Amino acid sequence: MEEPVQLKQAVISTTAGAISGGISRMVTSPLDVIKIRFQVQLEPTSSWAMLPSNWSGTSKYTGMFQATKDILREEGLAGFWRGNVPALLMVMPYTAIQFTVQHKLKTFAAGSSKTEDHIRLSPYLSYVSGSLAGCAATVGSYPFDLLRTILASQGEPKVYPNMKSALVDIVRTRGFRGLYAGLLPTLVEIVPYAGLHFGTYDTFKRWTMVWNTNRSSNSSLFGTEDGLSSFQHFLCGLMSGTCAKLVCHPLDVVKKRFQIEGLQRHPRYGTRVEHHAYRNMFHAVRQILQLEGWAGLYKGIVPSTVKAAPASAVTFVAYEYTSVWLKSTLT
Repeated sequence: MEEPVQLKQAVISTTAGAISGGISRMVTSPLDVIKIRFQVQLEPTSSWAMLPSNWSGTSKYTGMFQATKDILREEGLAGFWRGNVPALLMVMPYTAIQFTVQHKLKTFAAGSSKTEDHIRLSPYLSYVSGSLAGCAATVGSYPFDLLRTILASQGEPKVYPNMKSALVDIVRTRGFRGLYAGLLPTLVEIVPYAGLHFGTYDTFKRWTMVWNTNRSSNSSLFGTEDGLSSFQHFLCGLMSGTCAKLVCHPLDVVKKRFQIEGLQRHPRYGTRVEHHAYRNMFHAVRQILQLEGWAGLYKGIVPSTVKAAPASAVTFVAYEYTSVWLKSTLT
C-alpha cells in the first residue's frame, strides 16, 4: 500500500515542481536578463564602482534602470525574455528534480511520505536534503543553464539566432565538455544556496505555523497541509530566497564568466571574456578581485536579489498550491 502512495507523491512533487518553476521563470525573466548582462560585463556596473577602478573605457550598463531603458530601446520588449526557451527547459526539470529528491530524502528520514511528518524532522535535515537535491537538479539540467546564459548575454546583433545554433557551435568548438563549462563553481555554489533556500524556508514555515497555532486552533484554516496562507508562503519564500542569494552571489558571477568564455559580442558591450581566461575557479576569483575589485564579485547583486526574492516566493506558493490541487485531483 505504501508503494503506490509513494509513487503518487513522486508524481505530484515532480509535476508541481515543474509547473512552479515554469511560472516563476516566466515572471522573473526580465530581471534575470539584466542580472546576466551585469555579471558578464568586465567593466564596472555602477558609477561608484568606477571611482577606484583602473578601467579607462566606458561601461555599457551602469545601473538597473539605465540597463532596462537600453535593452528596451535596442532590443524591444522581447529582449527581456532572451534565452527564455532554454531557461524554461532548464528550470522545469531542475525544479521538478529538486522538489522530488527533497521529498524523497525527507520521506526516507521520516519513514513516511506525509507532509505533517516531514515538519517534525530536524531543521538541519532541510539544509542537507536541500543541498543534495540542488546538486542532483544542477547536473540534470546544466546544459540548458549554459545555453540560457549565452543567449541572454549576447545582445544585438545576435551571435546565435536560436538555441540550436548555439548548441551546435558549442559542441563543435568546445566539445561535449563545453556544455558543462562552469559546472564546478555551480556545484560549489548550489550546495550552500539550495541548503539555505530550503532550510530557511522550512525554518520560516515552522515559525509561522507556531504563530498561527498561537492565534487559532484551526491549523488547516487556509486549505494547505501546513495551514499557511498563500501570503505566508510568499513571505517565507521571499525571505529564504533573499538569504540564499546574498550569501552565494559571488560564485554565480564566477559561473557566468566560465559559461560565456570566448563568446563573440558587439564591441559596445565592452571587453569580452577570452577563451581560457580563467584556469580554474580559484584563479577566476583572484582575477576578478585583482581587475575589478570586490565589486566585481557582486555585479548584478541588485537585480539578482530583486529577482531571487519574488522568484523563490512564487515558486514555493505555486508548488504548495499545485501539490494540494494534484492531491485532490488524484485522490
